[in-house]
Amino acid sequence: MQSRIHVIVGHYGSGKTEFAINYALSLKETYQKVYIVDLDIVNPYFRTNDERKKLEELGICVIASPYASSNVDVPSLPADIYRVFAEKDAAVVFDVGGDDDGAIALGRYKQYFDAEPPEMLFVINVYRPMTKDCESVCDMIASIEAVSRLKVTGLVNSSNLAALTTEAELMAGQTVADEVSQKTGIPCKYAVGLSSVLEKLPKGFSAKTFSIDRFMALKF
Repeated sequence: MQSRIHVIVGHYGSGKTEFAINYALSLKETYQKVYIVDLDIVNPYFRTNDERKKLEELGICVIASPYASSNVDVPSLPADIYRVFAEKDAAVVFDVGGDDDGAIALGRYKQYFDAEPPEMLFVINVYRPMTKDCESVCDMIASIEAVSRLKVTGLVNSSNLAALTTEAELMAGQTVADEVSQKTGIPCKYAVGLSSVLEKLPKGFSAKTFSIDRFMALKF
């Protein structure tokens, strides 16, 4: 049975937050109530909390640090995170900070994850320096698992070059994702992209596709 708790991890700038938002929206098809928890205490530029108003209008409950999207650099976690563990009829997506630095925050909730094991999806973008090939992806997965004390249960190919992305980038990323899957035994759950990119993939593409809408923009 699929867990109602979903943890999204990966490298900085991989497309992790974009996927997390779209994944939370997809859960609305199954659950009446869906939370997204902005657990990114590391990267101030791409934040789920920046889209709070739009997400709440779409029926997603956003939980974020009181200092999120501000100029206060305090690694604070919101106290109302504990609510998502208590509400057993609600789904939750944790958008976790990049790399193992961000995944450290997950350790605080180990007793809850032990009681209700989550789906933990690792987002791969081969155009980021620390996840460019099978070896580097496997190394980062191992680091994140070590600090979070959780196991990655699925891979997500989100290989992209932002607005320059074509089907070629996604196909190159899928080659690496398939190699990682074969080496680790972790299944590749999705290849992620805009519908305009996904529709150009060849027949017989090896992964299930997941179409996203773009929410995030780089803010300075």
